[in-house]
Amino acid sequence: MEAPRLAHTMSSPTSPCEEVIKNLSLEAIQLCERDGNKSQDSGIAEMEELPVPHNIKISNITCDSFKISWDMDSKSKDRITHYFIDLNKKENKNSNKFKHKDVPTKLVAKAVPLPMTVRGHWFLSPRTEYTVAVQTASKQVDGDYVVSEWSEIIEFCTADYSKVHLTQLLEKAEVIAGRMLKLSVFYRNQHKEYFDYTREHHGNAMQPSVKDNSGSHGSPISGKLEGIFFSCNTEFNTGKPPQDSPYGRYRFEIAAEKLFNPNTNLYFGDFYCMYTAYHYVILVIAPVGSPGDEFCKQRLPQLNIKDNKFLTCDEEDGVMVYHHAQDVILEVIYTDPVDLSLGTVAEITGHQLMSLSTANAKKDPSCKTCNISVGR
Repeated sequence: MEAPRLAHTMSSPTSPCEEVIKNLSLEAIQLCERDGNKSQDSGIAEMEELPVPHNIKISNITCDSFKISWDMDSKSKDRITHYFIDLNKKENKNSNKFKHKDVPTKLVAKAVPLPMTVRGHWFLSPRTEYTVAVQTASKQVDGDYVVSEWSEIIEFCTADYSKVHLTQLLEKAEVIAGRMLKLSVFYRNQHKEYFDYTREHHGNAMQPSVKDNSGSHGSPISGKLEGIFFSCNTEFNTGKPPQDSPYGRYRFEIAAEKLFNPNTNLYFGDFYCMYTAYHYVILVIAPVGSPGDEFCKQRLPQLNIKDNKFLTCDEEDGVMVYHHAQDVILEVIYTDPVDLSLGTVAEITGHQLMSLSTANAKKDPSCKTCNISVGR
């Protein structure tokens, strides 16, 4: 598709996008890029009669789409053929005030009825702040445009991944989870000071804290879900937890059935890697009916505790038996306080491998294994 020609004195955009916004007709919206060094002497012809959009409204926001509408004066409204939409990440929000009114915008849309849906994962990312401004335009017979002044600049933030998106991540994670190995304990590594503080200030109970921003950028649990991180992976040759840890030399171990049993629900939270060959899966264990359970029920895909690819709990001959996936590193979040008296605290004999820490780790957006086809 050929990019729209602006004024005859203006050079063509350097690399017009070859994809088109999905919700409109194939001719409706296309992404245009422009070399920011082009001269401001070239410009779009002015037509004062074209109405300037005002009272812009953003609604129906998802992780990779939004609806936009605005009000316009009726004068010359019938001459409008296109809308120019200038969409920027918020960190560039001041760029508009330096733009000459003849600078071409990033999105060119046919003048469809409002509200209009803008959708496209190649330029919209989840949980990201954007600014948007709008012009009305009239395409001339020679292909040039006349335009209105810019509207005011509006700010908005895209949403987290929905359950639909997380289900796509879940399906990708299932592909590489591997065979299941037995486990008997959950464990949490920290420094000695952490456990001392828990005993002295929290009555011996480890307290949930807000999850950091590691993992997928659109994860609905980052910065929102409160819980306690546990690990459950075992060494293949011993069937026991590894002796190395990036999080501290002291380890709390607790029998698996005390955290994970038929009175808890299990949810899939995330799937990511950090520019490495191995991948992480975040699971959430929440006591049935707890605040954590209610939070997850609205946002995360729920897993069958007896039958899933990552972490299972089932009864065999009257005894609870537990298994975990071999080929992913599981990070388990338990959403309620946990009393240290329910387990044991001891110093590990291995190394503190800081390189394995996932604290605020950034997901590799180029990995084909753990990314889905929406904004990163």
